[in-house]
Amino acid sequence: MSIALVILAAGKGTRMKSDLPKVLHPIAQAPMLVHAMRAGAALNPERIVVVAGHGAEAVAHAARQADERAVVAIQAEQKGTAHAVAQARPALKGFSGDAVVLYGDTPFLQPETLQRMLAARNDHDLVVLGFRAGDPGRYGRLVMRDEALERIVEYKDATEIERAITLCNSGLMACDATTLFSLIDAVGRDNAAGEYYLTDIVALARGRGLSVTAVTCDEAETLGVNSRAELAAAEAAFQARARADLLGAGVTLTAPETVYLAFDTVIGRDAVIEPNVVFGPDVTVESGATIRAFSHLEGAHVSRGAVVGPFARLRPGAELADNSRVGNFVEIKNARIDEGAKVSHLSYIGDASIGAGSNIGAGTITCNYDGVMKHRTTIGARAFIGSNTMLVAPVSVGEDAMTASGSVITRDVQSQALAVARARQENKPGRARKLFELLKARKAKRDRGQE
Repeated sequence: MSIALVILAAGKGTRMKSDLPKVLHPIAQAPMLVHAMRAGAALNPERIVVVAGHGAEAVAHAARQADERAVVAIQAEQKGTAHAVAQARPALKGFSGDAVVLYGDTPFLQPETLQRMLAARNDHDLVVLGFRAGDPGRYGRLVMRDEALERIVEYKDATEIERAITLCNSGLMACDATTLFSLIDAVGRDNAAGEYYLTDIVALARGRGLSVTAVTCDEAETLGVNSRAELAAAEAAFQARARADLLGAGVTLTAPETVYLAFDTVIGRDAVIEPNVVFGPDVTVESGATIRAFSHLEGAHVSRGAVVGPFARLRPGAELADNSRVGNFVEIKNARIDEGAKVSHLSYIGDASIGAGSNIGAGTITCNYDGVMKHRTTIGARAFIGSNTMLVAPVSVGEDAMTASGSVITRDVQSQALAVARARQENKPGRARKLFELLKARKAKRDRGQE
């Protein structure tokens, strides 16, 4: 069966007190919209339609970054959820299959839940996702009779008896696309808010003799985000679950509550993550690697047996091979550190290749940027780079070569060569004492002038 996703993302999110569209507020360093799209991606959809309104250009950019196939439909005026879904009709012209309606501010939906909704579609024309709420509050209520869903009633339109129902509406639905739009065409706005409710299609479907049911999920999956406080709670919920998943998969987190993971962090079993480590997007840490305390990783790949940190920063394009070492106060960017190579402390390695078994001394910098363009440094296997070496790219150092400490390397160094590139030292007898006396006199004169 072909699947189309219709993701509603037009709301401004007034309670967020923000110029940023609500669905673009991040959880685990990805917009909420991206989380919803990732859940829907498990259905292998043929089409993806994101309905945007407030901040549509920014929403469209985020959607297409997440999936280049995404088509953006505009809801210029927010007239309710049925009206929002109706805006997707042109983008689904010629589509034959099921439409699944998702919400861009519901980031915790699990792919397995969507699969169960589609499974229920084998026996029913319309499937709604519901949940049992500990505190139903102002959620819409699902009115069931056995397995049949009779109607959904909004809280503001519900009777006292209906408000006592704890089975609540998540807003998600699955239905044949042609049937869905036919039902939406019949939706009116005779309700307390004067809006076109998507929930009204349940009663309309039953009036046409169609079969309607509800599938339930855990309440946590339906958590919506409407305020900064709820955003913080959602972030905490994501982190707690992600940490638990890693621990269950055989990863050691020595202080789990201090480790912050991105939405796509991948860590292999027997890896060790020490306290206060932050993972940005697109990081893979292989089995047996160690990430020491207070390190920050983004866009990096750390291979087996490698050790990072403490206090290290891996930026996008950092590639650490097996058993390599990146130590304290080292920054790696767009660079490969080959097997067994060491960059132990106080260095910046950017746009570079470091050969296997090489040792990079403290204070080494690859000078990769000339103010306009980036240039590359290549260091061969088993090279020894002396402390405080400046490697002015583009430049290469051959295998088994060495640079003297304090050198500024501007030309290629051949294999097995020693490069010395520093000014000759001169010692001036007695000049230190005379210089100090001169400086003290100047300071005293300056201080007297300020009295």
